[in-house]
Amino acid sequence: MNQRTLYLVACAAPPARRISVGIRAAQDAGWDVCLILTPAAYRWAVEDAEGEIDELRKLTGHPVRHSYKLPSQPDALPPPDAILVAPATFNTLNKWAAGTADTLALGLIAEAIGLRLPIVALPSINTAQAKHPAFERSIATLREAGVTVLLGEGGYIPRPPGQGRPHEYPWDRAVAALPVT
Repeated sequence: MNQRTLYLVACAAPPARRISVGIRAAQDAGWDVCLILTPAAYRWAVEDAEGEIDELRKLTGHPVRHSYKLPSQPDALPPPDAILVAPATFNTLNKWAAGTADTLALGLIAEAIGLRLPIVALPSINTAQAKHPAFERSIATLREAGVTVLLGEGGYIPRPPGQGRPHEYPWDRAVAALPVT
């Protein structure tokens, strides 16, 4: 059986501090995981945990990407067979739905819709953000584009601001929603 490649795109939300849990869950399900961080998530990994990027590189066996490469540079990662955006923040979900591609992470997930890759998004937002009028439209747009957004029953259930529990983030549900390898 050939191992398939999963791009795990992580945003700066509390569950990103435990991204190794998501990586291992995907690896246990048979995925070769490549980690892409938003610029803010990369900053968290660099500034919050000394050596964290090296540990994540060792865990995945691939460079941890967070910015666009130069046109003259070869691709550092194999092409993806599927993409998991987790944790997906309010900002990223809204920018993605609007077609904004101002970071590597957004560029990859925006392009993935057009490539018709299987995409799963597991938000990490609070109840106040979930009530913003743009958010509901963004989720509807992403779902209409074929993105599996795990929000609500059976996925991520928002909590009031400041009451999130990153250790209870449902990585297993996100990995289970990916296509079978």
